[in-house]
Amino acid sequence: MHASTGWRTLAARLVLRAVVSPRLALDLVRLTWSFRARDWYRRPPFLPLPPREYVRWRMFTAYGDEAAVPPLEDVVRFARWRRETMQL
Repeated sequence: MHASTGWRTLAARLVLRAVVSPRLALDLVRLTWSFRARDWYRRPPFLPLPPREYVRWRMFTAYGDEAAVPPLEDVVRFARWRRETMQL
């Protein structure tokens, strides 16, 4: 599976999980916002996305592969852990 397809699938599955769990939806929005690039509003596509290099580094440190796409449950657990640990 191509990495971008994997990310799209992950995003779609996260949206479905968030629809049935408002608390998780808030956790995921906060997590996404925390990963955004600085000055994202100054560069196309004008979306608050993380820098590609940062995502590749995070995937390498977490999974040993720059092209890895995290499993759904890992993202959900991390979002909840972040809220509980950081008191968000």
